[in-house]
Amino acid sequence: FADSSRLLGARRPGYGTLQPDTDPAHMWLIPSDPSPQEVTGYQRRPWRVLLCHAGSVLSAGLLLLLFHWKPSLEVQAKCKPCALGQADWLIIRDRFGQCFTTKVLTEPLGEAGLEQHPGAQQDRRSSVTVAVPDEEESRDTVRLHDKDENLLRYYLFQGMRYVWLERRQAFCRVSVLDEGWTCAELHLCRAGLDQQEHSSRRKIYGPNLIEVPVKSYARLLVEEVLNPFYLFQVLSMVLWVCDAYYYYAACIFLISTFSLGLSLYETRKQSTTLRNMARMSMGVRVRRPGGEELVVSSAELVPGDCIRLPAAGALLPCDAALLTGECMVNESLLTGESVPVMKTPLPAGGAAYCPEEHRRHTLFCGTQVIQAKAYVGGEVLAVVTRTGFCTAKGDLISSILYPKPVSFKFYKDAVKFVLFLAILALIGTLYSILILVRNQVPVGQIIIRALDLVTVIVPPALPAAMTVGTIYAQNRLKKQGIFCISPPRINLCGKIRLVCFDKTGTLTQEGLDVWGVVPLEQQRFLPIVHEPRCLPAGALLYALATCHAVSPLRGQLIGDPVDIKMLESTGWRLEMMEEEEEGELPAFQQFEMKVLAVVKPPPEEEQPRDRRHQAPLGILRRFPFSSSLQRMSVLVKLPGEASAHAYVKGAPEMVASLCRKETVPPDFSQMLRHYTTDGFRVLALACKALGTVATFEEALQLPRDSVESSLNFLGFLVMKNVLKPESAPVIQLLRSANIRPVMVTGDNMLTAMNVARGCRMVEPREGVIFVTASPPGHDKPATLKFVLAEHSQGEEQPEGLQQQHGSSLPPRHCHFALNGKSFQVVCEHFSELLPRILLRATVFARMLPEQKTQLVCSLQELNYCVGMCGDGANDCGALRAADVGISLSEAEASVASPFTSRVATIECVPRVIREGRCSLVTSFGVFKYMALYSLVQFVSVLLLYTVSS
Repeated sequence: FADSSRLLGARRPGYGTLQPDTDPAHMWLIPSDPSPQEVTGYQRRPWRVLLCHAGSVLSAGLLLLLFHWKPSLEVQAKCKPCALGQADWLIIRDRFGQCFTTKVLTEPLGEAGLEQHPGAQQDRRSSVTVAVPDEEESRDTVRLHDKDENLLRYYLFQGMRYVWLERRQAFCRVSVLDEGWTCAELHLCRAGLDQQEHSSRRKIYGPNLIEVPVKSYARLLVEEVLNPFYLFQVLSMVLWVCDAYYYYAACIFLISTFSLGLSLYETRKQSTTLRNMARMSMGVRVRRPGGEELVVSSAELVPGDCIRLPAAGALLPCDAALLTGECMVNESLLTGESVPVMKTPLPAGGAAYCPEEHRRHTLFCGTQVIQAKAYVGGEVLAVVTRTGFCTAKGDLISSILYPKPVSFKFYKDAVKFVLFLAILALIGTLYSILILVRNQVPVGQIIIRALDLVTVIVPPALPAAMTVGTIYAQNRLKKQGIFCISPPRINLCGKIRLVCFDKTGTLTQEGLDVWGVVPLEQQRFLPIVHEPRCLPAGALLYALATCHAVSPLRGQLIGDPVDIKMLESTGWRLEMMEEEEEGELPAFQQFEMKVLAVVKPPPEEEQPRDRRHQAPLGILRRFPFSSSLQRMSVLVKLPGEASAHAYVKGAPEMVASLCRKETVPPDFSQMLRHYTTDGFRVLALACKALGTVATFEEALQLPRDSVESSLNFLGFLVMKNVLKPESAPVIQLLRSANIRPVMVTGDNMLTAMNVARGCRMVEPREGVIFVTASPPGHDKPATLKFVLAEHSQGEEQPEGLQQQHGSSLPPRHCHFALNGKSFQVVCEHFSELLPRILLRATVFARMLPEQKTQLVCSLQELNYCVGMCGDGANDCGALRAADVGISLSEAEASVASPFTSRVATIECVPRVIREGRCSLVTSFGVFKYMALYSLVQFVSVLLLYTVSS
C-alpha cells in the first residue's frame, strides 16, 4: 500500500472488469459484478456529423427529436463502430436491457505517474503500472496508457468510474482497497500517503462525492414537453384551436399544465431531497508520512488515506477500516436499526479483507460515529477503503437513482393497445381522406378533419386519466401514516400473492426480556433461575456480566437490547475507562494491567445475603457479534489471577460445536427444544481459561480463532419475545385472501416455528417438515433430507435419519421449514428441486441478509409478485429486491424501500394491498372507458364523414 500501482489491479472477486468478447468493439462486465453491462465502442466521424446536421435541417428538426428520444441512434448515426481503445463514445446496455450512451473522457496524468510496487515488473512503454495477479497469483503489471499520450481514459456510468487498461483492452471499474487486500496490508496504511501518491490516486478515483444531479425547472420542462405524448397533446391542442374547438382545447391545456407543473415540482423536490441526503462536506484529519496531520476537505479523500476520528464522534464521509480504538456507530441509514453498533479494530492477520465479513471492523459512509475511544496511544485511526459511489451510502443512493424498472404486464398491454389504436387511426385517416376528397371538401379542411380523427382514436387525456387512481391511493395511504416514494408500485401492490415477513420487530415485539438462566452442575442441567443476580460467583455469572458490547454514553447504556437486558438482569454496573492526558488507559491497582472496561458488582445491600460479590471484573478485549459466526466473545481479567478468561455467547448449536464434547450435557438438544418450542429465544454461554494471556497488549494480539475453541459449556440464557397483538389477525386476513405469508428470520428454527404457529402462519392441524441439506464432503455427495417436525430432535438433525418420502407423509397439508445453510445448499446442489421446495416453504430460519435477498429473487423467478415487510435491520437488500418493499423503520434507510409505515406493525400490509387493488381496478376501469369512448367516437365520426354530415 505504499504506492498506487496496485490500485488498478485486475481480476479480483467483484472487481468489475469489463471482459472483451470476440468483437474488439464489445465487452461484457464479469458476472460477479452487481451491475453487468454490455459495452460497444464508437468513434466519431466528421462527415457523418455533417450529414446528420443536414438531415436535421431538411427534416425541420424531426431528426433531432428522434435523437433526443433515442440517444443510441444518434451515436450510431454520427459514429463508426471501433475497438474500445479508440472509442470516443460508448453505448452501454445494462442488466435490465436498457441502453445508455456516454462519452469517453480523458485527463492528463502529468509528471506524477504511479510508482511501481515491489514484485511488479516495469513495462518500459508504460507511464503507469498496474498490478494484475495471474493464475499463479503472482504479480504482473498492466500498461494503462502509452507514454506518449500520458492520458487517463475513463467513462462515468451511474456514478461509477471505469478506467481503460491498454494491455487488457478493457475498461475496469475503479478498484477499491477492500477487495483482494489482506488485513495486514491495510494496517500498513497507518503511516499515510505522501502528496504525490495522493495526487495520483485523486486523478484515478476522482473526488469523494456522491453527486445527485438536480435539473433546473427549464430543463425539466423541455424534457417533459419533448416527451412523445406531451408533444402529441400540444399538436392536438393546436389542431383543435385551428378547428375552433376552443373549450375542449382549453380544458386539456389547463389539466396538462397543472399535471406538468405538479410533476416538475415533485421531480425536483425528490432530487433536491436526495441531493441533500447524499451531500457531505466536512474537514477530516488526514495523516501524512512523518507523523504530520492535515485537515483536508472530505472531497479530497482517496482510498489509502489514514484518517483520525475525533473522540466526540463524527459523520463518516467514506468507507473505512478501523485500525485502532473502538467506535460506537449509529448505522440506521444503512440498516434501519436504531441501536448503535460497536466497532472494533481490524485484526492484523493474513485473511483477505471483505467489508461484509469484517462488518464489525468497518465504518460505513453516511453512518454516525457517536463515540470514538482509543486503546493505546490516544488515537482512533482508520484507513479509507472506498469513496464516492463505491461506498455503502453511494450504493444506497445509486439504487434510488437507478432503480429496477417496474415490469407490469398491464402497462405493456396498454402500450400495445395504444399502438393498435394508432394503426386504426392510420387506416381511418386514409379512409377519411378518400371520402372527403370524393365529397369535394377543401384541402385545408381535409387536413384538419383527417388529423382530428387521430386525436379521436388516440385520446390525449389517457395518461392523466390513468394516474388518477394512483394519486388518490397515495393520498389515502399518506393519511394512514404510510408513505410512498415510488407511485408506480402502488398498482403492483394489487398483484401481491406472497409476502415475506421478518420476525423480530415485525411479527414480534422489538424488546426481549430475560426469562431466566439454565445453569449446569456436573454436566447436567439444573432448574431455571429466573433471577440471574441470585447466581453464585462463578463463570456463568461472570459471562452474563461481561459478554456483551454495551457501552455507557451520557449516563445511558447503548448497544444491542439483548446485551443491555442481560447486563441489567445481573445488577452489575459497567464503567468504561477514561483516557489519561497521555492518551493511555489507566492502570487500576487491583488488575495490575490496563483494561478496556470494568464491571462492578451491585452494592452489598442489593445483593442476596448468602451470595455477595466483592471483586470487579476487567474487560480486556471484545470480539463483536458476527452474523456469519453467530457468536461474540470477550477476554476478561479477574483481580489477583495471573491469566485471563474468555467468555463466549451465541447461537446454541454454534457455541456447542466449539465446546469440548465432555462439557456438553447429553440432553442438550432436548433442553434446547423444550424452550425454543415454547417461543423463547435461547443463547448459549461458554468459557475457558487463557494461560497465554497475561497483559493487555497480549490480549490485543490474540487471534479470535484461538479464543473461540475448546470451550467449556456453561448453560443457557433464556429470553422471551412477545408476539405483537396485530400479527395473528393480519396473517389470518392474508391467508383468507389467498395471499401466502412467509417468515424469513435470523433466529432459531424452533423459535421461528413457535412464532409461525402463534401468528397462524401454520395452523394447529397443519404439519411441518424440516428440510435439511448438507454440503458435499471429501467423499460424500450433498444430501437432502425431509423430516417431520415431530420426528426431529432439534434444529440439527441427528445422524442416520433417512429421507422421508412423500408416500410416508400424513394426508394433510404440510409446510416446509429450512434454515439458511440448507437453503444455500439447495440453491447450489439441488437447484432442480428449489422451485418445488419454495412452493411449500413457509419458515426460513437462520437466514443471513444476503440469503434473504436471494430468497426474494428466487420467489420472483416463480412468477410471484413478492412483498417484503421488515423493520429495516438486515432487511434492506430484500426490501429493495422485492416488487413491493414495506419498511417499518422511520430511519433514513426507509428511502431504500418504496413504502414506509410510521406505525411499526404489519397492519400496513393489508392496507397497502387494498389501496393497490383499488388503484388497479380504477386504472382498468379508466382504461376501458377511454378505449371504448375513443372507439365509439371514431366509428361515429367515420359514419358522419361517409354520409357527408
